[in-house]
Amino acid sequence: MISTTKGTTMFKKTVCGLLLGAAMASQAGAAEKLTLVLDWYINPDHAPIMVAEQIGAFRDAGLDVKIVPPSDPALPPRLVAAKQADLAITYQPQLHFFADQGLPLVRVGTLIDTPLNTVITLDKGIATPADLKGKKVGYSVSGIEQATLATMAKNQRVNPDDIKLINVNFQLTGALLAGQVDAVIGGYRNIEALELKLQGKEPRVFNVEDYGVPAYDELIIVASRDALAEPKIKKFLAALKKGGDYLRAHPQQTWLAFAKAYPELDTALNKQAWQASLPLFATDPARLDSARYQAYEQFLFDNKLIKKITPVEEYAVELR
Repeated sequence: MISTTKGTTMFKKTVCGLLLGAAMASQAGAAEKLTLVLDWYINPDHAPIMVAEQIGAFRDAGLDVKIVPPSDPALPPRLVAAKQADLAITYQPQLHFFADQGLPLVRVGTLIDTPLNTVITLDKGIATPADLKGKKVGYSVSGIEQATLATMAKNQRVNPDDIKLINVNFQLTGALLAGQVDAVIGGYRNIEALELKLQGKEPRVFNVEDYGVPAYDELIIVASRDALAEPKIKKFLAALKKGGDYLRAHPQQTWLAFAKAYPELDTALNKQAWQASLPLFATDPARLDSARYQAYEQFLFDNKLIKKITPVEEYAVELR
């Protein structure tokens, strides 16, 4: 037989437990849905996002985030512009083209705040970009990569016309290994350079921003202009910052959790890329460097890749 005091205590605990459970259920039910479309399939470039999910940062912010890899990498920003997704991962250089086309897309956050693009060679005779004179350089994306390489050549006092560009159809590493080209532009410093090393090669890597190309944010987060006032965007960015902070503090632990969640991605390349990408992620995703965007806009305009100069505030904001 239970005493009155003990019975009352147990009753109170039961009621408190039920109230707490109801509160948690209510909170879970009130979670705001947010759809994020990635730029490509899940990979180490998305580490802060995946870690924010790992540690429950989105849930704690009251968000129910759906992370969607796209069927076509050209679709994510356009899905946001069409209001079929809340946020998308894309590239700063692409954002300038969207602005030039009048798409209602606005940069609200940054995932990787340094260029990943490089020129990579296996030719030991190429010590600087100046040595690309008379050489064949493979590329995948027309327009920006030609302008980037031309700028690097001029920086080294080389006539861009003295470098032969060859479209290798997204087979950058393969073309280099097969000797079809002397160098490639478009390989990422945290992916292709590591891939070549894993194959026993000694690549020489030239970062584009070291040779006259304005620095830019590689991966950014865009929203529809009409959605900028929605609180869930700020909540997402705050949670993303927590994910990035935790990632930097626990790189090995977070990699193991990622590899367990996505066993098909547990490869030597992805493991190395996870570590190599750590210093590349924005420490404050919401922060906007307006001067950087202005400089890159001017770079594209000077190279006749956009028709007009669009004010930064029309396509990039800092939400606080």
